[in-house]
Amino acid sequence: MLDFSVYYFLLLGGWITSLFLTNKYLRQVSLIISFLILIWSLYISFVFSYYTSIFDSTVLLYQFSLWNFNYQCQLDGISILFVILSNLLLVLCLLVNWNLKYKQREVIIMLYFVNFMLFNVFVAVELIFFYIFFEAILIPMFMLIGIWGSRERKINAAYQFFLYTLLGSVFMIVSILWLYSHYGTTDIRLLNMYSVGVSRQLIFWLGFFISIAIKVPMVPVHIWLPEAHVEAPTVGSVILAGVLLKLGTYAVIKFLFPLFLAASMYYAPAVLTLSVFGILYASLTTLTQVDMKKIVAYSSVAHMNYVVLGLFVFNVSGFVGAMFLMLSHGLVSSGLFMLVGFLYERYKTRILLYFGGIARMMPLFTFMFFVFVLANMSFPGTFSFVGEFLVLMGVMLKTTVIGVLASLGMIFAAGYSLMLYNSVFFSTLKFNIIRGFSDLTKREFYCLFVLFVLFMLFGIKPAYLSVLFDRFAIGLF
Repeated sequence: MLDFSVYYFLLLGGWITSLFLTNKYLRQVSLIISFLILIWSLYISFVFSYYTSIFDSTVLLYQFSLWNFNYQCQLDGISILFVILSNLLLVLCLLVNWNLKYKQREVIIMLYFVNFMLFNVFVAVELIFFYIFFEAILIPMFMLIGIWGSRERKINAAYQFFLYTLLGSVFMIVSILWLYSHYGTTDIRLLNMYSVGVSRQLIFWLGFFISIAIKVPMVPVHIWLPEAHVEAPTVGSVILAGVLLKLGTYAVIKFLFPLFLAASMYYAPAVLTLSVFGILYASLTTLTQVDMKKIVAYSSVAHMNYVVLGLFVFNVSGFVGAMFLMLSHGLVSSGLFMLVGFLYERYKTRILLYFGGIARMMPLFTFMFFVFVLANMSFPGTFSFVGEFLVLMGVMLKTTVIGVLASLGMIFAAGYSLMLYNSVFFSTLKFNIIRGFSDLTKREFYCLFVLFVLFMLFGIKPAYLSVLFDRFAIGLF
């Protein structure tokens, strides 16, 4: 039996060292601890590879009981992927944040708190604990945006992010309490044994989905995301795009479908219509943006709506494509926000009007930006292409009209991705605005290279990951 105590021990060590270590050794020790956490999660994934049915053979990894308090954690082939992703981004965020001058110790503590909340979201088997950690992430993210944000509107963006997402989650807690009042438990394993009536499912489903739609986010409840991204520091944008946007779709897979499958199928036409509208709206809006962070943020809205589209067509192709797309988006969008952040550190602006001709002076940066732009537009050979292709294939099997409309999103993605790249790197060089040039440092290059290798590797050989969740997809659909 595996034990979570290793993870909690390492994280506790990270908190203690962050509080008491001098600044001279703080960054190095924090990086070592975060790397050990990543190694632990990779070890767990290799252990899971020995199971023939990952989802059905879930192993209880940790249980803590004290008086009437009983906390249980479980991992399966789906949640382990997101645990690894969040731990990888913790390491990269510490590297990105390496030269921060303002309250670096506090940022490291906030990143540890975010990682702790994310880990418990992905291993929770009790709906009430899932909800607690689902919402508790808002606190450290609120502080990251409000304190370390880059512009004057950071306080407004932090409050908008916090209140917008918290208000939507009121509907989820009402549904959870209602479930508890009817069945006397919030344990997902026990609830799966009950047969929830269709009429009740239709009501409970709405409470969960409103909260999930805001977290994804889906149009029209997406307004908080571009503001939060634009005002957040680079590490805040990386965590937000890389992992936090996946919490809504993860909740669909682990809770909404197993508990309310009949209601999910009933509402599927409305969700598909909303998703394809979100893809087209976000893609067209992206074409009108002049702030690089807003371009990446609105493209994230479009890509996450592809994920929802793939989940609600209820076939294996759509589900596997949605899983691939969630993971690839976590890698690609994180890299793009890093690149935009590195550019902002050098020139203190993200407005396209002020850039041009950088390819002549920053060749390594130009190359890395190019490969991430290709991945963002789902170019064949990248991980994103595998995900979007499978999603569209699954949608086509369900409904041709929605499939054709969703395919337009890939064309728009190529348009705004190439527009962004051309404006920054191949237009007229503006010497009067940008006077100094410095290419990627070794630290910056290593951060991007890790993500580059991963999305290229899984783009060429996606079967390395699909073995972890394909049995669940076949069993569900």
